[in-house]
Formats: sequence, C-alpha cells, structure tokens
Amino acid sequence: MEKQIDYKNLVREIVTLTVAVFIIAAAVYFFLVPSHTSVSSISGLGIILTNFIPLPLSVITMVMNVVLLLIGFITCGKEFGTKTVYTSVALPFFLWIFERILPDIGSLTDSQELDVLCYVLVVSIGLSILFNMNASSGGLDIVAKIMNKYLHIEMGKAMSLAGMCVALSAALVYDKKTVVLSVLGTYFNGMVVDHFIFGQNLKRRVCIITQYEEELRQFIIHDLHSGATIYEAFGAYNMDKRHEIITIVDKNEYQKLMSYINKLDPKAFITVYTVADMRYQPKTIGAPAK
Repeated sequence: MEKQIDYKNLVREIVTLTVAVFIIAAAVYFFLVPSHTSVSSISGLGIILTNFIPLPLSVITMVMNVVLLLIGFITCGKEFGTKTVYTSVALPFFLWIFERILPDIGSLTDSQELDVLCYVLVVSIGLSILFNMNASSGGLDIVAKIMNKYLHIEMGKAMSLAGMCVALSAALVYDKKTVVLSVLGTYFNGMVVDHFIFGQNLKRRVCIITQYEEELRQFIIHDLHSGATIYEAFGAYNMDKRHEIITIVDKNEYQKLMSYINKLDPKAFITVYTVADMRYQPKTIGAPAK
C-alpha cells in the first residue's frame, strides 16, 4: 500500500523553510556583508572570496553549497539532504534578489560591532528553525550537523568549531579588529543557536522527599498528567527509610509542582536538575537479557 503524502503538512514545511532561509539571507546581506566579517558561515567565507574571485556572492555561495550538500546527502540521510537541497538553492536566490533590488547597500547601523551583533541575533533565529526541522541552510551548517551526528557535539558548539576556520580567514583580507569580531561573532553565534534550539525545550528533573508521598504522587499523575519514579532512600544519620519521588517537568509544570509542594509540605527536601535531552534507548537485537 502506497504511503499517502500529507500535502497540508508538506506546504507548511516548505513555507517554514522559506521563511527561515529568508531570515538567514537578510541577516547575511544587511548585517554580515556590511560588517566585512566572516562569522561562522559559508556566506562569510564567500565574502572573503569575493576579494579574490570576480564573481557575485550568490554564485560563490551556490558553488560551495553544492559541494557540501553532496557530503550532507551521504552522511546525514535523505530527509536532511532533501530539505537542505531546497534551502541551499533558496539562500543564494534570496541573496541574488537582494543584490538586484538593493545593490551596494551600506551598514544599517553605521557600526561594525552592531552589525555583527545584529547578524548573530537574526541569523540564529533562522538557523534554529532549520535545525529543529532536521534541515540546514547548507554550507558550514552541514559540517556542524555531521559533527553533531557522529561526534555528539551540540549544534551550537559544532557551529563554533567549524566556523572558527572561516572566521580566521578574515586575516587574509581585513585588519585585526575585523578578525577579532569574526572570531567573537562565531563564538556567540554558537551560544545563541544553542539557546534557541535547547533553551525553549529545557525540562527540570525534580527529586522530592516528603512525608506526604501518596498525595504528591496523585498530584503528579492526575493534575500534572506526568509520570514519576519512586526510589527507596535511607537517611545516613539514623537510617530512616523514606521514598524519593523523581519526576521530569517543563517550565509550567515545574511552577505548579513547586506551588503545590510549598502548600503540602513546606519542609519537603527537594533537588532540581536541568535536563536538555531525554531519549529512550531501543533494545538492541542480540543484547543479553536482563
């Protein structure tokens, strides 16, 4: 039986990808190009190469994207590769439109430092949208995705590592200040990308020891509609046996949980940890039985 295509979802994905790439292209053209820096992107490297190759930025970006795109298809799978094909074509296309509509545009902020800051903030929004959709804008994003998949490095850190080489290439053309801004911009771009990707999805692992165990368990299950794990715990001083209730909640659930505990048992012992990633490990065929 052939799998039916969900056209509504497909259109939604295409529109979202297009908006994300438009944001990235605008950040590159209106902030990165006037700053003359090369912050963590193939477009940044393209800006450097325009000083040596008599081709428009859009053409140079397209050529480099095609090469890295082939690598991405092989290493990161069909879904990632297919989406990145679209974004890799759309990004130079939007840059080409900007070059035709607004040629020789100057700095919007009249400050190299502010241009870099604005670029980092704006481009990180577009990149985080793409990464959360298992796509990228091509170029160094593909390199970062490969490092994330095979070396298990967070996307922001992977982008920073991949982008440092590009940032340092600014030394071939520009002064020391531009090189420093390129390096700092690359570093902070990775931090902001990680914030947009993981910051909104952070959860909290809450461990509670209270004398009102049953009431708390019922609240977590029926009011928060969440799960919990209960462990036996012994106090080291007098070896009294207690139960530790552990649950993982999002920001809103955490506020409700803490408010309830404060009313139920102000003397409850609570520890809280930040959780950035949760996954279920599938059983491996041939693994020893437990």
